[in-house]
Amino acid sequence: MFAIIKTGGKQYRVSPGDVILVEKLDTVVGEAVELNEVLAIKSNSNEVILGEPLVNGWKVVAKVLNQIRDRKILVFKKKRRHNYRRKNGHRQHLSVLKITDIVVA
Repeated sequence: MFAIIKTGGKQYRVSPGDVILVEKLDTVVGEAVELNEVLAIKSNSNEVILGEPLVNGWKVVAKVLNQIRDRKILVFKKKRRHNYRRKNGHRQHLSVLKITDIVVA
């Protein structure tokens, strides 16, 4: 069984037991989170349920394992022949989630 969920503007394919990195959620480490934006479900009996755009009545339950920061991304801007150079760095805040269950709400 797996589900396609949407969180943080991105889509993820998740199954029970998966560990995923998503954009930071405002929760405490160890707390359970319900992800209600389910786009599609595939059950164990190979039945596929597609949402238009969301599947009504389904949710994904996950546990927050950690709040971390991703690796540094370097942003470099340059305009040739104008002596213009700017260097910046960015580290995205992430939440580590362990998918515990896919249930009918």
